[in-house]
Amino acid sequence: MSHRISLGLVGARGHVGAELIKLVVAHPCFELAFVSSRERDGQRLADHEPTYAGGLRYANLDPTAVAGQGVDALVLALPNGMAATFVAALDAARADPVVVDLSADYRFDDGWYYGLPELNRGVADGARRISNPGCYATAMQLALAPLRDALAGPAQCFGVSGYSGAGTGPSDKNDPDKLRDNLMPYALVDHVHEREVTRQLGHVVEFMPHVAPHFRGITLTANMHLERAFDRDEVLARFRDAYADEPLVDVLDAAPWVSRIAGRHGAEVGGFTLSADGRRLVVVSTLDNLLKGAATQALQNLNRAFGLPETMGIDT
Repeated sequence: MSHRISLGLVGARGHVGAELIKLVVAHPCFELAFVSSRERDGQRLADHEPTYAGGLRYANLDPTAVAGQGVDALVLALPNGMAATFVAALDAARADPVVVDLSADYRFDDGWYYGLPELNRGVADGARRISNPGCYATAMQLALAPLRDALAGPAQCFGVSGYSGAGTGPSDKNDPDKLRDNLMPYALVDHVHEREVTRQLGHVVEFMPHVAPHFRGITLTANMHLERAFDRDEVLARFRDAYADEPLVDVLDAAPWVSRIAGRHGAEVGGFTLSADGRRLVVVSTLDNLLKGAATQALQNLNRAFGLPETMGIDT
């Protein structure tokens, strides 16, 4: 590509925004055009992100101002419920950048591409409005998808995330003192990622999330009841076939550890354990909630949207 692709980021102060800035700065084709943050308005980006050496400053841009920036790509890294005003401003201005929304706001909208490339790559062509999957939802789908046609009854998923998943706004779920020596359950029924995965897989999923004292990384344990008996070799073959050509998904024999995935761009799936009758399977998946669960996946989707190799700028 002969020209640099301009990219704007709204919600640049958050953990995911910081990770995406690092990826864009190192990318051979994208360049940061603006970074918007209310709290850091006027501050130098380089003072907060050491990988950035340019002169950009954070700006507090409202939706109309964002729509007028004329960027090629726009990433919305905002809390749930805040994306619609920016999308409406783009429509009003007849601006048509590629938009990647990292919140849950458009994950249930058929007009947006649901950007989990490993499962939905075939329907991505020409997508300009992309809804990035949730971090837990990505881990759940990678654990369940290879056997979705054999599932009987709801699949139960027990998830544990590092506290970066709770964002930067102060709460019990990201308070290191309250989390120390603790495991904090929350939203034990009807979590948005439960509904998201149920919709995407077309099968009921029951999800129980928890927050742990570590900063980053998800461990997701999926319990599946199966319509027929499987043996372990058949299960392994299913997963290895499903992800054989996926550079960001590794299928392991043993159960993956969250400590090994922190700071890495991919996901690991393993620990395949069957009941004696072969009709109950437990699978463990791990990923970094800030990377494959958010920023890395956003970059996969951006690369595809601009006809670039999907893993360009992603160290696999």
